[in-house]
Amino acid sequence: MNSSLTPEMHEIVEAVHYRPAVSIIMPFEPKMGLKKELINSLKIAADKVEKELRENYPEEVVTFVMQKLRTITRDLNFNTHKKSVAVYVSPVFEKVLYLDVYVEEKIIIDESFEIRDLVYSKKQLHKYLVLLLSGKVSRIYLGNTETFVRIVSDTPESVYAYVNETPERVANFSDKSERKEIVSDKFLRHIDDALDIILNAYRLPLFIIGPEKILGHFKKLSKHTRTVIEYIHGNYEEATLPELKNLLKPSIEDWKMVLQKDVLNQLDDAASKKKLCTGIKDVWHEAMNHKGRLLAVEKDFMCAAQHGSSDDTICEVAGPYNKFSYIKDVVDDIIEKVLENGGDVEFVDRDVLKEYNRIALVKYY
Repeated sequence: MNSSLTPEMHEIVEAVHYRPAVSIIMPFEPKMGLKKELINSLKIAADKVEKELRENYPEEVVTFVMQKLRTITRDLNFNTHKKSVAVYVSPVFEKVLYLDVYVEEKIIIDESFEIRDLVYSKKQLHKYLVLLLSGKVSRIYLGNTETFVRIVSDTPESVYAYVNETPERVANFSDKSERKEIVSDKFLRHIDDALDIILNAYRLPLFIIGPEKILGHFKKLSKHTRTVIEYIHGNYEEATLPELKNLLKPSIEDWKMVLQKDVLNQLDDAASKKKLCTGIKDVWHEAMNHKGRLLAVEKDFMCAAQHGSSDDTICEVAGPYNKFSYIKDVVDDIIEKVLENGGDVEFVDRDVLKEYNRIALVKYY
């Protein structure tokens, strides 16, 4: 399963579909607001749910679900320091999540729980990788909104570790600059090889810091140019951890832009390896066959369809449709399937995936 989702979130993703599935997501900061106002907001939300349920479901179902919902809202933890709350209730399931993200109030009553907001809430820290380069050393750091730490690598971090390698190749060079270039090439290639392991383990946005000349040289040798969010020029070999974290601040300030660029980089890389599919029909087919490592989708993209001749095919809804094969939102089903099979999901703004027909899937490779 996807490690980016908590065990509590997995429960909701894997919950048995049983109508009506009620999802209530709303701001919830007891420490910032008056408890009385929060209780009133919860009551209003519950009343809205009850009104809609009575219009569409039998009395005994409404009574049962509302008893569960009102018990949950009555017993919420008003001592929490979180920013929002998500309540999920159906005749056979109930769950409360306290979230560290700001949300707008949203009430959904459907055949399954509101999966999109669950995914929106899963990433609470801005995580990224930083490769520091100079003519002498290389270091890799893992940063987020709270910490900035160095990652210890098995690859030698000093250029001097490569000076005495393959002496037969460099001993005959009288030109010191040519010898230095050979050593530097070997040093940078080893660093790039080490990035294979790091990026495979973390799959995070990558920033590279170093003198302009070194970065130019590294770009020519590297196999990972498609993964880099930004190159930051300057010699910061002696910089402290707080100084490096402060240096990165302007680059990660617009975190949504960072994530969207990272997603596009991953799609570009997957396309070059012929491991990318785009468009709702092809993405559905690959997701249903458990091949989705990363789903990228525009956050307001929804699509109705109906099942085709097999479970991994769909067709557009044209005119009257078969209610037994109708799918209200194919995208939500794809999201759920990708998560269930250990993949990840990223939402982007409208038109960011215009060239990919608004939805794209990176397959495992």
